[in-house]
Amino acid sequence: MRLATFNILHGRSPVDDRVDLDRFVDAVKALDADVLALQEVDRNQARSENADLTAVAAEAMGATEHRFVAALAGTPGATWMAATGEEQPDAAAYGIALLSRLPVQSWQVVRLSSPPTRVPMWFKGSRKPELVRDEPRVAVAARVETPYGGQLTVANAHLSFVGWWGRQQLRRTIRGLEGENPLVLVGDLNMSLQHATAVSGMRSLVERPTFPADAPREQLDHVLARGDVGSVTAVEVQRLPLSDHCAVTVQLDANR
Repeated sequence: MRLATFNILHGRSPVDDRVDLDRFVDAVKALDADVLALQEVDRNQARSENADLTAVAAEAMGATEHRFVAALAGTPGATWMAATGEEQPDAAAYGIALLSRLPVQSWQVVRLSSPPTRVPMWFKGSRKPELVRDEPRVAVAARVETPYGGQLTVANAHLSFVGWWGRQQLRRTIRGLEGENPLVLVGDLNMSLQHATAVSGMRSLVERPTFPADAPREQLDHVLARGDVGSVTAVEVQRLPLSDHCAVTVQLDANR
């Protein structure tokens, strides 16, 4: 069973600053995942050719089950509001997606609020911090039938870049998935391996830098496990021709 997580930067390449849907399709095919978690996913946004990137990825990998969950309704950086899950299927939105070639028995969504105040951020070339507001976040989980028998819950999350708030969001996500065991939590958690394992109480299946993609120095993208998820037989961190994050893949097989 091959799991992958990839922050796709809405399909954009930092090299040419373009979204190329054919390039995105090729990247999804290259991952060849049975279960694929995507972060920074657009739906009906002009910057990504008004495509439903979840549907594009599902067709590319042959996913029979998939779920896009919006964190924002509207256009990031312009007019947007926190998504509620009640948006129309074709409404402009931005969020995360979880896709599976394997049968899914159930789905669960955990909504994560944004920090209560604006926070100072330093941007490249700026001498002073700028007050910004972070967006709401979300996690989505699927209980899948594994190829080697039994069920495994795979959860995908994209957490705040504000460190202390992201750690609160991780605790909220773990509480929301308390009854799920075994569990694999993947995604761009925007925190170090040390914080991810300490806050979640889960063990890491991957310990490799993933960001920035052109010269990875830190691990922001994680694969965390609880319970008997099987044996890790292969791990790969790939730079693909889009995004500022590397993609992470893990091969799981039944414990024998």
